[in-house]
Amino acid sequence: MPIRRSPITAALALSFLSFSVLAADLAPDALLKKAQAEQKPYLATVEQLVNVDTGTGQEPGLKTVSALLVERLEALGAEVKTSPASPSAGDNIVGTFKGTGSKSFLLMVHYDTVFLPGTAAKRPFKVEGERAYGPGVADAKGGVAMILHSLKLLQDEKFDGFGTLTVLFNPDEETGSAGSKSIIAELARQHDYVFSYEPPDKDAVTVATNGINGVMLEVKGKSSHAGSAPEAGRNAAMELAHQMLQLKDLGDPAKGTTVNWTMVKAGDKRNIIPSSASAEADMRYSDLSESDRVLADAQRLVQKKLIDGTEVTVRLEKGRPPLAKNAASERLAKDAQALYAKIDRTIEPIAMRFGTDAGYAYVPGSDKPAVLETMGVVGAGLHADDEYIELSSIAPRLYLTVALIRQLSAQ
Repeated sequence: MPIRRSPITAALALSFLSFSVLAADLAPDALLKKAQAEQKPYLATVEQLVNVDTGTGQEPGLKTVSALLVERLEALGAEVKTSPASPSAGDNIVGTFKGTGSKSFLLMVHYDTVFLPGTAAKRPFKVEGERAYGPGVADAKGGVAMILHSLKLLQDEKFDGFGTLTVLFNPDEETGSAGSKSIIAELARQHDYVFSYEPPDKDAVTVATNGINGVMLEVKGKSSHAGSAPEAGRNAAMELAHQMLQLKDLGDPAKGTTVNWTMVKAGDKRNIIPSSASAEADMRYSDLSESDRVLADAQRLVQKKLIDGTEVTVRLEKGRPPLAKNAASERLAKDAQALYAKIDRTIEPIAMRFGTDAGYAYVPGSDKPAVLETMGVVGAGLHADDEYIELSSIAPRLYLTVALIRQLSAQ
């Protein structure tokens, strides 16, 4: 039996539809103007966040900021759930907004930093000229604020044309996201689009990031007195040096793969031939096949030894995966470029050498979700005393998030 609407119900429905259309059709210049008006409250949020120490593992500061973020999300209308980011300190915070559309979005960034306790008191948030400074101001508390104030702009417009909009704030990115990588991967697979809010060092969005592995080299030899009977030993340090030279070219510049030996350990006393030695290398890669290739090449090369009687093993310790180059991310970057052009600005799609949580969100071989990194505020000096954000980038980057959500929701 067909449902008949009363004239009042029909009028309300028409009014709501008309309002939704008007919200969706908000002109780019008008949206940019609203974003510009949001800059002052944005900076107030960044100051509040920066002035609390949240170095990875610093539970008191992480707890303080976690409570603040839960409060802010709930005030915006989100259903908020938290869960311990074990084995890391702090909570994963998930806020969910339900809309009237069909497209789903995940906005994510971390709220931990690399700085020691007391840093915020020594170097509190400050604005000088066209930049704002402070520990974690760009990486990534400026990104946290970018998400909160983009949501505020959407709320001010009363735009709910998305299906589901989810926010994830995690507390352990700076040490590899051990307690959040699973929830990132799980949530990402439930959404059409993922925006990650690491800071770019110029007006750019990132379509590919590096993965990070460790290459671990170990040598076992035989100890003996270095003065009276060196020939009786099997010098693990010498064999390690030989192997490192053999393995120095494991990278592949054509594919962007680098393998750099960075840590070496051998011997305890100067007068003893060392019986063991080890080294670790940092591996960065974007081609997913490179992990297997590097390990296979390394295992083949170490078979050629300098010192008989030594044992050599090499293994790969997998870390953060890459956001590999893919068509879905590149399409999102083109959308970002087109939207920026409407406010007479240009934005560059880039590939970055850093590894980020976007790698956990990316699903190899699939267009879902489409992932875009460095949606945060423009900044530089990351992890350093002079870390800063560019004030001139705040409003355009707020505009970008809101404009992308509105446009993609309508597709």
